[in-house]
Amino acid sequence: MNVKEEKTIARAADSVIIRMLEYNHEQVLFCNDKDTGLKAIIAIHNTVLGPALGGTRMWDYASEKDALEDVLRLSRGMTYKASAAGLNLGGGKAVIIGNPAQLKSEALLRRFGKFVNSLGGKYITAEDVAMNSKDMEYIHMETKHVTGLPELLGGGGDPSPVTAYGVYLSMKASAKECWGNDGLSGKKVAVQGTGHVGENLVRHLAKEGAKVWVTDINPDRSAKIAKETGAEVVAGDSFFDLNMDIYAPCALGATINSETIARLKCSIICGAANNQLADEKVHGESLGKKGIVYAPDFVVNAGGLINVYNELLGYNRERAMKQTESIYDTLSAIFRISKAERIPTFSAANRLAEQRIAAIGKVKLSHC
Repeated sequence: MNVKEEKTIARAADSVIIRMLEYNHEQVLFCNDKDTGLKAIIAIHNTVLGPALGGTRMWDYASEKDALEDVLRLSRGMTYKASAAGLNLGGGKAVIIGNPAQLKSEALLRRFGKFVNSLGGKYITAEDVAMNSKDMEYIHMETKHVTGLPELLGGGGDPSPVTAYGVYLSMKASAKECWGNDGLSGKKVAVQGTGHVGENLVRHLAKEGAKVWVTDINPDRSAKIAKETGAEVVAGDSFFDLNMDIYAPCALGATINSETIARLKCSIICGAANNQLADEKVHGESLGKKGIVYAPDFVVNAGGLINVYNELLGYNRERAMKQTESIYDTLSAIFRISKAERIPTFSAANRLAEQRIAAIGKVKLSHC
């Protein structure tokens, strides 16, 4: 290795440490395996409340810098999500870099499982974007620190129905905050992303009598759920110009930005996607100024985490669904704090989560 290469590596290391300091992360593990093609990052944000639990997503990132930024933001969000939901868990996340259709294999996933296992239980993984319960089976072959397993292995199976139920209840809490009652019949809801969570959410909304629009990068997926529920498919960028009551982002993050806020005509934003605000402070405050009720994402989508947490206790779907119902009350409390203290809802949610971490931190050390 020459001097130039050494300096490049040193600068890269400096930038990682700087980003960790900005988000206050405990640990970041970079994983590489030439034989399987594995390139992954595991980020552990905070373990004051317990071991860090968070899903693994596989995505063909434009750059490793983008992958690092994503895993840092996502893992921080998991800390806040677990705290606000009252769970004894810390926040972590993992990303595997690459096209899942081309790169994903049993060998790669099992190699990744070995890296998870090397952390000795400080990080527990689960499924996220482009991952499924079968993938968790492969990872489980190399580590016990995995949730989201199939029911035949004692897991809870697909967590998306529980996540979607939490989003649906969050919409009802948001509706009550906005209009004085939590009924959704006749409300116009635009659901962006009809994967497992979005699909289940559409079913809840259709059953209550809401008018639903759907869109997805996979047109076959949105067409299927539209045919089954009576929803209407909207293709392309025109989705943001709909005259809607509720916008439900249920795909990837950062869809709430300066451009989309200027175009959105809605009263409520409430969806399952992580990191919906491109810039938390700038765009969270912009929504307030525009009079849009924003339901903080890490509160809204906590049902999935609640579901996999229940696997650690001995899985019971009825108990997981019942515990998910607490999201309604948590979100209502956040709205009260926001109004009483005249702060954006994202700030109220952060404060609620941070207060619990600080209180518990006084009586216990980080998970080791």
